[in-house]
Amino acid sequence: MEYVEFFEELKKEDVDIAGGKGANLGELTQAGIPVPPGFVITSATYQKFMDETGITQKIMDILDALDVNNNKELQESAREIKKIIIETEIPDEISSLIIESYNALCHRIGKENAFVAVRSSATAEDLPEASFAGQQDTYLNVKGPEDMIKYVRKCWASLFGARAIFYREENNFDHSKVYIAVVVQEMVDAEKAGVMFTVHPSTGEEKILIEGAWGLGEAVVSGTVTPDTYWVDKATGEILRKQISEKNIMFQKKSENGQTVKVPVPEDLKNKQVLNEDEIAQLVELGKRIQEHYQFPQDTEWAIENGKIFMLQSRPVTTLDMGTASGEALHEGDRTVITKGLGASPGMAAGSVKIIKTTDELDKVQEGDILVTVMTTPDMVPAMKRANGIITDEGGVTCHAAIVSRELGIPCVVGTGDATSILPENSKVTLDGNKGIVWEGLLVETAKKEETTTAQPNVVLQAPLTVTEVKVNVSMSEAAKKAAATGADGVGLLRTEHMMLTTGVHPKKYIQEGNEAELVKVLVENILKVADTFYPKTVWYRTLDAPTDEFQSLDGGEDEPYEHNPMLGWRGIRRELDEPEILLAEFKAIKKLHEQGYTNIGIMLPLVQHPDELKEAKKIARQAGLKPQKNIEFGIMVETPAAALTIEDFIAEGIDFVSFGTNDLTQYTLAIDRNNENVADLYTESHPAVLKLIERVIIECNKAGVKTSICGQAGSMPAIVEKLVELGITSVSANTDAVATVRETVARVEQKLLLKAARKMMQE
Repeated sequence: MEYVEFFEELKKEDVDIAGGKGANLGELTQAGIPVPPGFVITSATYQKFMDETGITQKIMDILDALDVNNNKELQESAREIKKIIIETEIPDEISSLIIESYNALCHRIGKENAFVAVRSSATAEDLPEASFAGQQDTYLNVKGPEDMIKYVRKCWASLFGARAIFYREENNFDHSKVYIAVVVQEMVDAEKAGVMFTVHPSTGEEKILIEGAWGLGEAVVSGTVTPDTYWVDKATGEILRKQISEKNIMFQKKSENGQTVKVPVPEDLKNKQVLNEDEIAQLVELGKRIQEHYQFPQDTEWAIENGKIFMLQSRPVTTLDMGTASGEALHEGDRTVITKGLGASPGMAAGSVKIIKTTDELDKVQEGDILVTVMTTPDMVPAMKRANGIITDEGGVTCHAAIVSRELGIPCVVGTGDATSILPENSKVTLDGNKGIVWEGLLVETAKKEETTTAQPNVVLQAPLTVTEVKVNVSMSEAAKKAAATGADGVGLLRTEHMMLTTGVHPKKYIQEGNEAELVKVLVENILKVADTFYPKTVWYRTLDAPTDEFQSLDGGEDEPYEHNPMLGWRGIRRELDEPEILLAEFKAIKKLHEQGYTNIGIMLPLVQHPDELKEAKKIARQAGLKPQKNIEFGIMVETPAAALTIEDFIAEGIDFVSFGTNDLTQYTLAIDRNNENVADLYTESHPAVLKLIERVIIECNKAGVKTSICGQAGSMPAIVEKLVELGITSVSANTDAVATVRETVARVEQKLLLKAARKMMQE
């Protein structure tokens, strides 16, 4: 069995030996396509390494015990497996063979210790029926034998990245049957690079798509830069359309140490067209040759150095159904993926695309349409209610679109990055809010299901009784009946933003024009619907917490300040103490409701970080005739590490309850913008630092007799709820669709704690 093969010795059928990438590079080399020279450390070498070091069974044991749907567990298992591989020494026989092959490649290209790319090549990737591409690692500008060994081992370890493990589980690939080869290839010091599809990647039309940017191809492949785009008629070579983008950054090799660095693009190149017509023509011919050779549309990567074009990779376009003629409509069962993002609200929905760029266009969205926008805002809620589904360019699972969609029960996909630019107006699409996928065509019923609650009472009657209260989050007064039908023990979070901002008028404008009474009336009417529906159960009203960008489109919002990151800016209690007249209007509305007998309303202050803020808010409440902690419950949101770490000081100032806003607490603790899809995979409420802050607050509050609750996204996650109940949290407030599941979790944990206590008493 061969442990190393040079490209000239490989062909496309050698996937089992060289992996998809290595086999295709060998095939291209044999077909006369310009490919930088290199070799493949075969899958047999990986297998020999695993067997001789005895780590295979250890890894399989970890995988056998893994629940891939538990993200925390998945991430920890992946880290553990990769650590095992990276820290295991490669046997001398194997390392010597790798070093000899590297030296032979250096001799062939006439450079001592040449720079090479070390690229993973899994044995199941780049096949028409599987899309493993991008799941394993690539390392650029590797130089010298020592680094070669280091990065080969890292490539082997990347076979067990969290995303790769999850993908194999979801697609029923046996972990023990998927091996990995490693491609070692002369590094092209690219002046320009990019990708090329030999057909339209969504429709299969005979159009070649080329994307290009300055420097190494990493900028294009990773999505770090918006590249130039060229559409070319495959038959005639005519450039049908081109879009020249502003390219602000590029990747290049540092001459002194070969390190790959990200640098600004020179001013004279930022808006300059990357490819000239001759280069486009050469790429088109290469693309046609490659597709003709494979007899299948290809997704390729290319680079240009000193005017010479090199092909760096070729794999099948896996999203096409080649049984469907070009341009022919898809039938149910045939699925072409148009774009992907994050599944933010469960369910599938289909309909006509309506691109919303400004709030003036909201009337375009009719019953059953799919609303597509960069990111939703509170004033889009009426249109969202009419839509079958929501798709956004930006955002994470706790962004506005995600939260509102879940509450409305509308499927939603966020963070696609490109939906508004690639989904044609009025085109038919289907979205999956679980998996975060948008397909072409209508694959499910388009009629919007009418809301029914006829079966709900049965669910409520059978719901287990719990000591820990299970409450519900409410964003819109219209959703109160649906939320109450869950049998929730009250409202742990009544958001102000939607009821105030959907008026279309900036709250400050009411005050400035002497219409405070009108603002108070709007608030009374909306809060009343929720307080009345849940009476006598408690409703905790959170005062206004809209970031500045959500005010800007309102009548009177023209003077709102621009903030680079509104999530960290002028919002919550910090804004309301600067504009106390708005907070006073909110307190006056609640005072009116108290006078009408709705004493089940409590007040919750958002984004506090110092006890002085609580003290000042109480003064304003007293101006409205409220008596905090006497005739009305007064509490705070714990959303900042500052509030969690100084909770004793807030208790000393006087509070009846606290509620964890885990969405913000997580982003502020981990320094992650929760609306930024680029770092969404790092956002987790189960991070040890977040859990330690929560634990600390619960312990201190329990000592002082202060009630504790949770109303962030984590309140709908059973694994975290279980931990909170064990810590002694007073209540949990979940999203409407999660109340039943959370109640079952709470009941199970409480029973487990009782059983544990009983057993302990028996032993004593």
